[in-house]
Amino acid sequence: MSGVAIVVDSASDLSAEQAAAAGVAIVPLIVSFGDREFRAGVDMSPEEFWTELTAPGAPFPKTAAAAPGTFKETFEKLLAGGADEVLYVGVGSKLSATLGSAKLAAGMLPGSKIHIIDSNTASMGAGLLALYAADKAATGMSGERLVADVQSKVGKIHLYVVLETLEYLKRGGRISPARAAIGNVLSVKPIITVEEGVVETADRPRTRGRARERLVELLAATKPERIAVLHGQADNIGEFADELSKVTKVPRNKVLINLIGASVGPHVGPGAYGAVVMSS
Repeated sequence: MSGVAIVVDSASDLSAEQAAAAGVAIVPLIVSFGDREFRAGVDMSPEEFWTELTAPGAPFPKTAAAAPGTFKETFEKLLAGGADEVLYVGVGSKLSATLGSAKLAAGMLPGSKIHIIDSNTASMGAGLLALYAADKAATGMSGERLVADVQSKVGKIHLYVVLETLEYLKRGGRISPARAAIGNVLSVKPIITVEEGVVETADRPRTRGRARERLVELLAATKPERIAVLHGQADNIGEFADELSKVTKVPRNKVLINLIGASVGPHVGPGAYGAVVMSS
């Protein structure tokens, strides 16, 4: 290994296969069900997470940031393996303390060239940035140029997800109980987004059909260059990917489909679906 090694965390929802193919290292966040603790993507796969979440009587899961020591071990391993520099693309700092852990770890390795980028988003927003960074790093681009290039793409990441209910965002502390109650009483199918690192409501369609139409409208308006479809075991997700490909003109084989994992899943709940796009 030489050049710049790319690191992301499990809140990116990048699959192990995608990461391995791109040469990207994943640092796991922690998810716990009651007194049982798991490393997302290591001790608990995305499929196992959803099985656990939807099991009768299952406790509501809690998530925690990756520890600084975990980042330090990852950075040291990559540098010892031959990397000249490391670039970590992290889940938004307003959404998780994980980026702070990475900064602490970098401070433990003085003299090492470790770059940290706040993706200002979550899920495959960070994942697409990491894949983009890996593509650029493979060309031999220097760390300084790579950081500037990837940073320029942060503002071109757009995430839109339709939720079945606001209950999970409420339990995870991402919205107030009052907002969740109003949404659930009205039976809306909210479309959420992340703006400047904060979860916001993009629209509040009243039916599933209208939510699907509006979701496609919002995503198509971003003029996508890269697309990753996301879902929490939602039905007919392949058909949604087909439709998105047709509307945006992005070749279907370039549209990724990623199952939301244990780091993000507790906040969106089962049935959630949407996509992250990188604009041109």
